[in-house]
Amino acid sequence: MKIGVPIEIKNNESRVSVTPAGVFDLTRANHEVYVQSDAGLASGFLNQDYKNAGAIILETIEEVYDVAEMIVKVKEPIEKEYGLIKENQVVFTYFHFASSQKLTEAMVASKAICIAYETVEEDDGSLPLLTPMSEIAGRMATQQGAKYLEKPIQGKGILLGGVPGVPPGKVLVLGAGVVGIQSAKMAAGLGASVVIMDIDMKKLRYVNDVMPPHVVTEFSNEYNIRKHIKDADLIIGAVLITGARAPKLIKREMLKEMQHGTVMVDVAVDQGGCFETTKPTTHESPTYIVDGIVHYCVTNMPGAVPYTSTLALTNVTFPFVKKLADKGWKEATEQDERLKKGINIIHGHIVLDELLDLF
Repeated sequence: MKIGVPIEIKNNESRVSVTPAGVFDLTRANHEVYVQSDAGLASGFLNQDYKNAGAIILETIEEVYDVAEMIVKVKEPIEKEYGLIKENQVVFTYFHFASSQKLTEAMVASKAICIAYETVEEDDGSLPLLTPMSEIAGRMATQQGAKYLEKPIQGKGILLGGVPGVPPGKVLVLGAGVVGIQSAKMAAGLGASVVIMDIDMKKLRYVNDVMPPHVVTEFSNEYNIRKHIKDADLIIGAVLITGARAPKLIKREMLKEMQHGTVMVDVAVDQGGCFETTKPTTHESPTYIVDGIVHYCVTNMPGAVPYTSTLALTNVTFPFVKKLADKGWKEATEQDERLKKGINIIHGHIVLDELLDLF
């Protein structure tokens, strides 16, 4: 199979979808891999590394899309790429269709086969291709939230961990999945006082078992959320419903109950966000303020740490890339139920139930 690896052109997206090690394995299996020049540079991989592994280097993104039977990416195609995607071409990447009707319609019109990392699912309901990026995004949510609490960035002027004689900051985490647990772990490590909420008691029991005593679990409902936002310093939105839009847990009118300078980090922004006031931002311009509340809603948080993110991502995506290349998408998805769940759009037809319901 001819596999294309283009440069990610989303704002400040520095990850790459295939490493030289992956290219080496693919070319040894008699596949052809076409890598756009400097696609891996920001992640620490040079063109020569890819050449040594057997890749063919192409100068332009148009050349990569034109020659490839399968495009392997990190983030969803942006508008500049819509016209480059061909009928019957396999595109394997994070799509997050639920957050963009425009993208969904463009991929339907392309008649390509769209397989989304984020809906590949194990038998136990876990999301193996989303987990490593959720781990990174969860940790970064606390890291970024702590930074934006600083007064020069219009935060409250609070050090999350506090100091002797001064109490620590208060962190509210909405969602006890991978993102929520990693956020709480980082916040607890800094010494912050943490409340983590969910509607799944199994998850709350797990958090209660593994976290230190200053991480408190509470059942998630509007009453409890309203109670905690009044004095929270950092609120992290970590809600995920696979393939669907995130529920709006914090409404616009609830911002008036918060203290000015409170920071809200919405990691669910890729799925439409779990705050009503969420709008996507970039690493170039990551925050905005609504009613005195600082919002951080970057859609590709792990892109800021590309070396770590690329290795963590390709560790889990590559076996599926190899399977798709070796067997073709039809046979690969027929034989692997996990991969089959990743199919969102085929030949102009939406096949994921959550997307059909949404659009």
